[in-house]
Amino acid sequence: MPQLLASSRSPPAPPSNCPSPRGTRGVSSCTGWRGAIPGSSGTVPGWQHPSAGAFKAERAGRPGQRNARRRDARSPRLRLPGEMLPATSKLCAAISYRHLRNMTGLRRQAAVAISQELSKLAHRSAGPSAWINQVRRRSSLLSSRLEETPFSEMEMSYIKQGEEALQKSLSILGNLDGWKTETVVGNGDKVLSKVLPDVGKVFRLEVVVDQPLDMVYSELVDNMEQMGDWNPNVKEIKILQKIGKDTVITHEKAAATPGNIVGPRDFVSVRCAKRRGSTCVLAGMSTKYGAMPEQEGFIRAENGPTCMVLRPLAGSPSQTKLTWLLSIDLKGWLPKTIINQVLSQTQVDFANHLRRRLARTVAAGC
Repeated sequence: MPQLLASSRSPPAPPSNCPSPRGTRGVSSCTGWRGAIPGSSGTVPGWQHPSAGAFKAERAGRPGQRNARRRDARSPRLRLPGEMLPATSKLCAAISYRHLRNMTGLRRQAAVAISQELSKLAHRSAGPSAWINQVRRRSSLLSSRLEETPFSEMEMSYIKQGEEALQKSLSILGNLDGWKTETVVGNGDKVLSKVLPDVGKVFRLEVVVDQPLDMVYSELVDNMEQMGDWNPNVKEIKILQKIGKDTVITHEKAAATPGNIVGPRDFVSVRCAKRRGSTCVLAGMSTKYGAMPEQEGFIRAENGPTCMVLRPLAGSPSQTKLTWLLSIDLKGWLPKTIINQVLSQTQVDFANHLRRRLARTVAAGC
């Protein structure tokens, strides 16, 4: 009885069979120890072992810290300007992982969230800094680009074909060994040829045009469908499909040669136009296009890899150096000597027709 009375004044010691609370296991394994009177079934409300408070404080870091965090989690607090921006940045960093990169919805949400946070910062301060303006512009651009319709699998295959034609053509032109002269004209135009194991015979035209590069590029690329108006060797060029800003699918009809030595041919090609600094490359090769089957009265020929390289003439930027790589399989039963003569003459004629066309364009603009 004295021992029971003493327990109301000072907390009793834990039972001898209960280990001291050195960790979580010591507390949870001793049933009846917390708040229990040793030797009885009764409990004293609010009673706990003297070391339990220190044990809790040790787990929380310092006394009362856990409760403070709980109160903070329950009670609303005022968020500082731009406080959500770090979290948004983490969201953007997350989408850099490959398995999240293709989640267009998540990428769009991240771009919109950044834009909103930057707008809030701008309204709260006297004036946004230069980097905020720059990030906002880039965020808006990213958001608009995410709205664009992605290319289909078929369109991506056409883009890849155009890129392959460009790379292979530049590789052929970059190798200066083995070229033989076919034709040399008095104005300096010349045609060379070379036989490649995996391609066959290719022809290379090198000329200088007395017009600036932008004008020549515009005529050959922007006004591509008008080539039949000034080049008698071309009957018609029609753009069947545009893919992005660099790739097009075209159908070309070539006119028969004089005397009908080579009958009319047509081509279905994928073309790729690239500008690298002051150099422009127009590349292409034959492809398959379901909406353009073989046409009656024409033999479906194949071309490529082929390309035209335009660059300003060194020391004279008002002139353009044009290099045209031509690789064509005309199909049909034609002697190789006739094919070689026709193709080399076609390139020489093209250069002359292009000069006349550009001269008329300049005269019409004056």
